[in-house]
Amino acid sequence: MTLSGLQVLVVEDHGFQRRMALRLLTDLGVEQVHEAADGVAALALLERLSQPPDVVLVDLDMPGMDGVEFIGHVAQRRLARGVALVSAMDPALLNTVQTMARAYGLHMLKHLEKPLTADKLAALLLSYEQRQQAEPESTPVQLEPGEAELALARGRIEPWFQPQVEFANGKVIAVEALARMRREDGTIVGALDFVPLLERSNLAQALTDAMLDQGCRWQRYWRSHGLNVSLSVNVSPATLADPAIADHYQRIVTGHGIDPAQVMLEITEGSLLADAARGLGVLARLRLKGFGLSIDDFGTGYSSLAQLSQVPFTELKIDRGFVSDAPNHSRKRAVIEASLELARKLRLQVVAEGVETVDEWQLLAELGCGIAQGYLIARPVPGDELTDAIDRWRRPDA
Repeated sequence: MTLSGLQVLVVEDHGFQRRMALRLLTDLGVEQVHEAADGVAALALLERLSQPPDVVLVDLDMPGMDGVEFIGHVAQRRLARGVALVSAMDPALLNTVQTMARAYGLHMLKHLEKPLTADKLAALLLSYEQRQQAEPESTPVQLEPGEAELALARGRIEPWFQPQVEFANGKVIAVEALARMRREDGTIVGALDFVPLLERSNLAQALTDAMLDQGCRWQRYWRSHGLNVSLSVNVSPATLADPAIADHYQRIVTGHGIDPAQVMLEITEGSLLADAARGLGVLARLRLKGFGLSIDDFGTGYSSLAQLSQVPFTELKIDRGFVSDAPNHSRKRAVIEASLELARKLRLQVVAEGVETVDEWQLLAELGCGIAQGYLIARPVPGDELTDAIDRWRRPDA
């Protein structure tokens, strides 16, 4: 895809600024450009378009339907592939809106400060284009009823692996297994499009088993070829209600000749355990058997400190929402600094997710973060492509 192939919608109530944005987009070679003066008109336009636009540029402070309400409608109805805020308002407010949109599952691009310039727009659109090329399965997919369940039963849901590297020396020390579904026609579907369907069908444990089993199989294969890395696997909180799950996971891992100490089980922070007593007992038994426990997406829920005080976590993952463009946002930097200080006091290793730029890498390194994960290092790849992805990696400050 080139900039000329992108479809962009500008939602701006100020006529002069809207025309300026349209002219800049045209000068950059974007051929499919739409405009709307308010949220209501923009929603009506989006409903008429045959394909969702790639990027919607939206102002927040608009009469009638403001940008916040508009973005909520876009996210819930999946009317756009990506959204960027164009505003000179308080960074704290912008960060809140971006976090809200991501919680809906919407791809939020970095916000643009007014006044718009050609350089700002070009950088934004190029970042969107590069992300689509790096991970095309991020485009929303409408699955047929029962398609995800059938894919799981037939072994067409598989782990792709994203490396985690040490800031100190750039060494790849671990990989995270990320679920991907391979459709009958060979196209790849991202986790957001099928994991919720499997969870609603009570197949969360079957999915976790598949990721853990296949991940350990690849881990053993890499080890036999000279690559020794730890494995991180996401665990659905629904599985932690089963008192026997610790023994079950141990059998899967040791059945492949893998030490549980080489496996990190990631638990999303925002997922509260329905039965706290039973869940804490399961987590304690997992640690007793040697598994590492990671609190994923740290800072995005409301129980961070409570869970850290109750659960024997060994790792803390800083959510990508705080990492993205942190060098330019004092509040994000403050959250990262506080998380790192807390982790040091609790003796937890820290992984920063979503590291995409050299500036983000350098900031996190300066703040003393231990491990990085993100597109700057490598995109998620199938198991047979991991060694090639690692060979291409070069530490920015090396």
